[in-house]
Amino acid sequence: MNKLMLKAGVFAMSVISASVAAKVSPEEAARLGQDLTPIGAEKAANADGSIPAWDGGYSDHSVEVVRGNDPFANEEPLFTITHDNLDEYKDNLTPGQVAMFEKYSSYKMHVYPTHRTATYPDELWPKIKSNAENAEMVAGGNGLENFDTTIPFPIPQNGLEVVWNHITRYRGGAVTRNIAQFPVLSNGDYVTVELKETLAFPEYLETGRQEADDNILFYFMQEVEAPSRLTGTVLLVHETINQVKEGRRAWIYNAGQRRVRRAPNVAYDGPGTAADGLRTSDNLDMYNGAPDKYNWELKGKKEIYIPYNNFKIMDPELEYEDIIQAGHMNQDLIRYEKHRVWVVEGSLKEGERHIYSKRTMYIDEDSWTASIIDHYDGRGELWLVGEALNTQFYNQDVPWMAAEALYDLNSGRYISLGLGNEEDPYMEWDIEVSRDEFTTNSLRRKGFR
Repeated sequence: MNKLMLKAGVFAMSVISASVAAKVSPEEAARLGQDLTPIGAEKAANADGSIPAWDGGYSDHSVEVVRGNDPFANEEPLFTITHDNLDEYKDNLTPGQVAMFEKYSSYKMHVYPTHRTATYPDELWPKIKSNAENAEMVAGGNGLENFDTTIPFPIPQNGLEVVWNHITRYRGGAVTRNIAQFPVLSNGDYVTVELKETLAFPEYLETGRQEADDNILFYFMQEVEAPSRLTGTVLLVHETINQVKEGRRAWIYNAGQRRVRRAPNVAYDGPGTAADGLRTSDNLDMYNGAPDKYNWELKGKKEIYIPYNNFKIMDPELEYEDIIQAGHMNQDLIRYEKHRVWVVEGSLKEGERHIYSKRTMYIDEDSWTASIIDHYDGRGELWLVGEALNTQFYNQDVPWMAAEALYDLNSGRYISLGLGNEEDPYMEWDIEVSRDEFTTNSLRRKGFR
């Protein structure tokens, strides 16, 4: 954690308490769009220019489909980090990344010029600025109030506010994606799990936000379409904003039992869908759900190499067997860049239970995506390394992921989720969807054997 770049006098280093006020003054909020980007990143370049100034991100609405249209296809890596030259670059790597090099001689990172492509739709800027002046945490920091749509704390004062920015970040208003999940054995064998996921924020439903959505962050449905033994399993989630006031509402349609049942285990360290024990429920999207089991400490900012602008690995000409390999994904297809990240350490609260005793998150300042997460076991030993392959869906102004991976340093197994190279359609944006499609009746209709 050396060389953390703290902005003097601005960021509190203590663990969050219920009494901390999140709102900033109008004068402080006015920095958004000035020396800060509209969502709170530092606009300026870093000291040596290896991270350029943010100039609005990268947007091109004339492109119909981002997959297969890599704007940086002709760039060559600046350098490649390998096991042999690792010591030269350790200052800009996380402990988990270093551990991957130490475990696998085949592991490498191709580091390219940094492009700060992340941007959001313009209509979100005033909402985020309003959040800065009005949004607050409630219930000991485990819920929000006076919050509108996305990014409650663009000028964060503590670690929990940074975590909330990741949880609430913009991923398109209403979108369906057809993707694949790969639980990979240490020898590289896997069975492809095909998933159809629909995510909708209440503001983007056909009738907009209603009174019924008072405590709803988003609606989510996940349908398993392969392999055949799991086909017909469907998960429905109503993600609540204040999960202490009202816990996550989750139901599952079990194809074998042909019935809908409540699913309280779809939270925290409950097993992830069709993940073969390789991820927990709260590992999806790198981290999700109520943050109440951990004390979150803001460590500051750091410049590290994270996956970014990963258009290459989305190429529809690639097959999954080109990407999924023993030990780790095909690193020749993954692009890394140097970016500033917020560093937040979550330590399990006394009396709480979770298989991870500590999580250290490295959250991209330009998108609020948790880009690397190092997970520690009950003994305090580094166990799992999570990695988000950041990508800007520049035709929609949506920063998201080409995929995410979670590597088990002990067993040599890993899980990859989110690839869509062989799926058609892959991403369907601006879908028209109603609340009726996120009910238990809809869940029952979707389930089949």
